[in-house]
Parts: sequence; C-alpha cells; structure tokens
Amino acid sequence: MLSRVTLPPTAPGLRIGLLGGSFNPPHAAHRAVSLFAMKRLQLDRLWWLVTPGNPLKDVHALPPIGERVAAARAFARHPRIDVTDIEARIGTRYTADTLAFLVRHRPRVRFVWLMGADNLRDFHHWDRWRQIFDLVPIAVVDRGRMNGNALSAPAAHAMARYRVPESEAARLPGLAPPAWCFLHGLKLPLSSTMLRAAHAANVCTGSG
Repeated sequence: MLSRVTLPPTAPGLRIGLLGGSFNPPHAAHRAVSLFAMKRLQLDRLWWLVTPGNPLKDVHALPPIGERVAAARAFARHPRIDVTDIEARIGTRYTADTLAFLVRHRPRVRFVWLMGADNLRDFHHWDRWRQIFDLVPIAVVDRGRMNGNALSAPAAHAMARYRVPESEAARLPGLAPPAWCFLHGLKLPLSSTMLRAAHAANVCTGSG
C-alpha cells in the first residue's frame, strides 16, 4: 500500500507533530497550535492531517477533501508545516488506524499526536483511545475557555500516571508511549465550528 501513498518528507529521528481535523475551514487556531507546539516540543516538522470526515460528527455537508486540502495549504504558510490527505489515500476513518499505519511505515520517526484540550475532554469516546496512547506520545494544548474540565476527563484520569511535567515538554517526542503532556499558554478560543456558525449567521442577515 505504501507504494501508492506519498507521505510528506521524513528522515530517521525527525520529531514530527500530527494535527488532525476536518479543516473546514482552516483557521488561525490551527496555525497557532502548530507554531506553539513546534516551539514547546522542539518539533522539526508538523503535519496537518485533513480527514475525510470525523466519525463522531455529521459529515453530509462537508466540502470535498480536495477543497479542504487546498484551503489548508493556502492558509498554513509555513515551510515546516505539511498538509496531507493520507487518511483518504490509505482508507482509514479512525485516528488509531492512521497512527498505526504511520508508526508501522515510519518506525524511526518520532511522531507526536497534537490535540486541543477540548478533545481530551471527550477522548474516551474516540475509537480505541487507549490504543492511541500506546502508539505515540500525545501533547494536549490549552485553548483557554474551550478546555472545559479536560484534566478531569475520564481519559486524563485513566492515563494520569503517564503525564509528563510541562517543564519537560521538550522530552515528549523522544519518550516511548504511553506519554502525554498538557501545555498551557495558548489562549485562542477559536474553532471551525464557530467560524461556520458565524458565516451562516452573516449569510442569514445579509452581512459580510
């Protein structure tokens, strides 16, 4: 299968962050989380994984993945951010399957899964979420008031003994999973859902 899939450039030992999402649309928080994580985790590169569709959400109105990839590439504007539609190409719908593929085919790359604290809050609903913890280290990024009670969530409690102190965040990419870290400091409460809602409101009122 790998012969039919083109991955962004890699090399043994590279520290690569993975940020998944629908990117519908891409926005400032995607870029801010990426730059913040690259600095705090000392990452070499960061991949935006544009998903065919979130299994936990309604995807009927989701624009074609090609449009979202093009929009994400136009928005990223950074030489160390790569945008890829690998999930559509390898036929995976769940993060656990995508990470298993990457770890299997790039075993010497130090991948780190990135997600906002709002995702940690609901992480126990993700398919095979414990397996995700076992595949790669995870960095959870504080997003201000969107956090909810992330650190009180079932997944956070279940994996508490594997949490790395924030002061040691730069070690995270080199650690064997399970290992995770909660990163404070990024206060940008913005989401694609909020942007779509604002756009819909503008359309309905004739503004914008």
